[in-house]
Amino acid sequence: MNEEIEDKNLIEDEEELFEHYRFIAEPGLVIVRIDKFLMDRMPNTSRSKIQIAAKNGTVLVNDQKVKQNYKVKPKDEVTIVLPYPMREIELLPENIPIEVVFEDEVLAIVNKPSNMVVHPGFGNYQGTLVNALVYHFNNLPHKIQDYFGRPGLVHRLDKHTTGLMVIAKTEQALTHLAKQFYDRTTERRYWALVWGDVAEAGTVTGNLGRSLKNRKLITVFPDGDYGKHAVTHYTPIRNFGLVTLVECKLETGRTHQIRAHMKHIGHTLFNDKEYGGDSVLRGMKNAKYTRFIENCFDLIEGQALHAKTLGFEHPVTKEYMRFDSELPSGFAEILRKWESYTSDLK
Repeated sequence: MNEEIEDKNLIEDEEELFEHYRFIAEPGLVIVRIDKFLMDRMPNTSRSKIQIAAKNGTVLVNDQKVKQNYKVKPKDEVTIVLPYPMREIELLPENIPIEVVFEDEVLAIVNKPSNMVVHPGFGNYQGTLVNALVYHFNNLPHKIQDYFGRPGLVHRLDKHTTGLMVIAKTEQALTHLAKQFYDRTTERRYWALVWGDVAEAGTVTGNLGRSLKNRKLITVFPDGDYGKHAVTHYTPIRNFGLVTLVECKLETGRTHQIRAHMKHIGHTLFNDKEYGGDSVLRGMKNAKYTRFIENCFDLIEGQALHAKTLGFEHPVTKEYMRFDSELPSGFAEILRKWESYTSDLK
């Protein structure tokens, strides 16, 4: 796949999977039902979508959830969160194997493999997770005029990042989950192998935006005058001296967030080709050690980053659901190699 073409269609962050509208009712407004009030101001949104949003608690008046028959009054502040609207793109169902961790009538949890792009884009119409989803879950809310070719998606993972994703199978679930991700009430924990000795837990806070030198990369802008607010918490799990296995907990969902934040603090992800983690960044560059690192690189196709834990409220039962996943075999084998390597040094 042409990485440059893929990048031109990269979503800036997960908030772009949702629309957030805010309206202030004018002082002279004649009292009107909220669905009509919103339809008059959102001409491309159907009444049914507004009603589903209200049912799922994503329509608020003065910061309070309201039902679809609420009467809007002058000076009311009305907000609504909806899944992202349509863009012209054709979805082609493809019989691509996907690992389904959990499934019920309204959602599914899938374990995304490496080397799989999540959604189609220009120059990249086939072989994506969405193409597989359309084939495997034919009851997904995937009408082209509604969802920009991303049936059921409320978050995303980079091409070589592995791990858990939740997929909505109904429009009601999609709207409910979209609100949770937009409000940042979900739990997402990633395991990453990074270069360097991470001795203690910490937090990276820094705006993320496109690099001014290379548009394919994301850069931290500490002064906050460019980019979007992003926060990553990290905790060391296993320290090998030259590299460290860390757990990263996200507060925000920006493109390349963990990769850019960890590089910013001097701990580039292991084998991250775009951010320079695919060369020897720590340790003596002798032939034996270099060969050991290259053998580790060969076990995975990209950065050592895995979406290990995912938690959220079920859209129907309201039960809190939490899923945990095993590391991919290549990632796990790299850790075994480092265990062996550090043991031999003792």
